[in-house]
Amino acid sequence: MKTVKVEASTTYDILIENGLIAACGAYISTIRKNCKIMIISDSTVFALYGETVKNSLTDNGFEVSEFIITPGEASKCADNLIKIWNALANAHFTRSDMIVALGGGVVGDLSGFAASTYLRSIKYIQIPTTLLAMVDSSVGGKTAIDLESGKNLAGTFYQPSMVLCDPETLKTLPREIYSDGMAEVIKYGMINQPQLLDILEADYDISAVIEICVKAKRDIVNEDERDTGVRQLLNFGHTLAHGIELDSDYTIPHGRAVAVGMVLITKAAIRAEKCDKNALDILTRLLIKNALPFSTDITPEALCKAALHDKKRAGGTITLVIPTKAGECILEKTPIENLYDFVSGAWDND
Repeated sequence: MKTVKVEASTTYDILIENGLIAACGAYISTIRKNCKIMIISDSTVFALYGETVKNSLTDNGFEVSEFIITPGEASKCADNLIKIWNALANAHFTRSDMIVALGGGVVGDLSGFAASTYLRSIKYIQIPTTLLAMVDSSVGGKTAIDLESGKNLAGTFYQPSMVLCDPETLKTLPREIYSDGMAEVIKYGMINQPQLLDILEADYDISAVIEICVKAKRDIVNEDERDTGVRQLLNFGHTLAHGIELDSDYTIPHGRAVAVGMVLITKAAIRAEKCDKNALDILTRLLIKNALPFSTDITPEALCKAALHDKKRAGGTITLVIPTKAGECILEKTPIENLYDFVSGAWDND
């Protein structure tokens, strides 16, 4: 078993091992015993793994209930958050009880927000079942819901008590959803893990790749838990990606939007003579290998307008993650009035 320890405001382990889903109750009992647990999941994931998780929890002395949402980004909303609070209250959950988030990023973000705010916080466990959630959203304690104005605009920083990654669950993912996760994997390579880019060019073991990504995020979170400095590197491609998602009414999945966002910001950086041209070649090659897109019909005007709602904006500036070469990115504060000129450079390269 691979174990990665996060030492932020809360210290917890990320476990990576085939078969963890079926054994989850035993591991969760090391956090707290004989309490109530509410599994929060979506209908697709719960149909696959819900009974296995329930049985493991029940066999280890937990009293289990569930709250099931509709799959998709639209479920990461205030209405579902309030319904979860009420479900917890109606089931008489106390501060000694827990939530288990079983699913992808939507489930994890929503569950974490509910856990951080119900009774001013109860413990929660992440059991990510998508590659994107395993390497990114389940780690680091960002929780959120979406607002009409944009993605993840209401949320908290609240660390889980444990993360259980079972790579076996990836075998049940549709190819498109697996590819979405690979966009985030490639992101880690581009920002500060050049050796990962080499690994991804060849054949690789996905468990080892998950461990590399989780360790990379662990190191960043340990240094900057609340996203005021180096953690913003994890936003590579995301400022434009969130605009792509919003403009498409979330019909374009997050990973695909991130893939395009990384390409656009890399092209813009090359146009501004801030980035080695080879970085774009490596990035594009890996995106093609993983069946990910690298262009969009959305205009730079629309993306810049959406970027004004990005969380990395501070007053009259926005922090952009700029690649300088494959495996290295920097943070650059950009005046809002200069954003369009910089971003539109991505289109000049076409």
